[in-house]
Amino acid sequence: MTTTITASPTGSAQARAARYTPGRRKAALLVVALAFVMDLMDATIVTIALPTIQRTMHASDTAVHWMATAYTLAFALLLITGGRLGDVLGYKKMFIAGVAGFLVASLLVGLAPTPDTLIVARLAQGAAAALMVPQVLSVVQLLYKAEERTQVNGMLGGLGMLATTLAPVVTGLLIKADIGGLSWRPIFLINIPVCLAALPLAARYLPGGRAGHRLKVDVADTILVIAAIGLLVFPLIEGRELGWPAWAYAMAAASVPVLGVFAWQQRRKAAHGGSPLVVPALFAHRSFSVGLAVSLLLFATVPGFALTFSLLLQQGHGFSAIHTVLTALFLTAGMVLAAGALSKKAIPAMGRWSLVIGTIVLAGGTAAVAVIASHAGPGLSSWQLAPALFVMGAGMGLVAVPLLPFILSGVHPDEAGAASGVASAVQQVGGALGIAVAGEVFFGQLTATASYGHAFAATAIVQVVLLAAAAALSLALPRRIAPGAYQPTS
Repeated sequence: MTTTITASPTGSAQARAARYTPGRRKAALLVVALAFVMDLMDATIVTIALPTIQRTMHASDTAVHWMATAYTLAFALLLITGGRLGDVLGYKKMFIAGVAGFLVASLLVGLAPTPDTLIVARLAQGAAAALMVPQVLSVVQLLYKAEERTQVNGMLGGLGMLATTLAPVVTGLLIKADIGGLSWRPIFLINIPVCLAALPLAARYLPGGRAGHRLKVDVADTILVIAAIGLLVFPLIEGRELGWPAWAYAMAAASVPVLGVFAWQQRRKAAHGGSPLVVPALFAHRSFSVGLAVSLLLFATVPGFALTFSLLLQQGHGFSAIHTVLTALFLTAGMVLAAGALSKKAIPAMGRWSLVIGTIVLAGGTAAVAVIASHAGPGLSSWQLAPALFVMGAGMGLVAVPLLPFILSGVHPDEAGAASGVASAVQQVGGALGIAVAGEVFFGQLTATASYGHAFAATAIVQVVLLAAAAALSLALPRRIAPGAYQPTS
């Protein structure tokens, strides 16, 4: 089933954007950057807050598992569709709708009386983010010329790193402050004034208009994607608690043919001149298809590690939220130093070896953290973990810089928007699946052994295997990033 909407006259969005003064462009960029940072922070903060949420809400392990997955899952499933809706209905309209939805969902999360209502509200929050975030790059494309976008995207990348670094710190401080006796709730309620400020600014400064050609919103394609991922993730989260009934295995198995039907639909539409949700021609580029596989494996490890590491420290060793955050800063330091020191010359010169070495270093650091945690007694300290966490961060830095440029290096500029959307969606799906698998292994081992160190080590084994597969796949990438694909900012 498709919904066809005739867009406004050709070039209307570009024409309006072309009339923007430099000051107005900066104001518009500030608005979308605010939403970009808000999304990244909300995707990160729940990891640190989960042990406190579980304790205060008396939530089950399965409920905690869903709380960790809900936002990323909804965001991943609707991200590509959110970008297409911006093309059809207008970037400004969809951005405002996304911010308004994010405001309401954040209020519901912050006021949630039960674990179930919190999970539903987090799903709604992720869905709203999927409407809001794709418009950020679309607005940048409209407002800035090609030669200006490198600097703008570099600024957004810097903001992204800052947001993911500060989010856990802000979370720990807010939980420690216990404002008004609200415990963890202010970490979500803080979004409300941010959204209230963003709405009028977006209405005033963002360019209106939409794509200038006839486009379709394909509801059937969206439903197929949601069904395929949902059929896989749902039994992973619920199966252990229910004793792995036959229907859980059946659901997981059914996800494969559903995904196959979706892929067939996309090829058929492309062959007949339609507008597929995912452009099949993109996968003809080796750097794109192999790069996506590497990205899926990498993003299936890091969020799962963050979840289980937080539970290990807070639930297993009695760390406070702020103590956990300060411990994790050793990992951040390694990532920032590696990316910052090597990104301008060394990483582009290393080519695919940056990904190979980076994933191996990341795997080694993960294994070292697991060994330390599993053999430590009740007196585990941050300093014991610091060297291994720093090594992990250095591996992340080597991987983070070249990954997206490799994925997009063989893509035609006209397809860059669609390719970026698919790459972002794969990352989010990888994160959702990684958290689901990590939670399944961790909570399953915890039930069997009651040892947080043993449960964490078992989960780390899975993550090291995934990273080893990512390193092997990276060898199939082209030796170097295509000229012009990688443009480091100073």
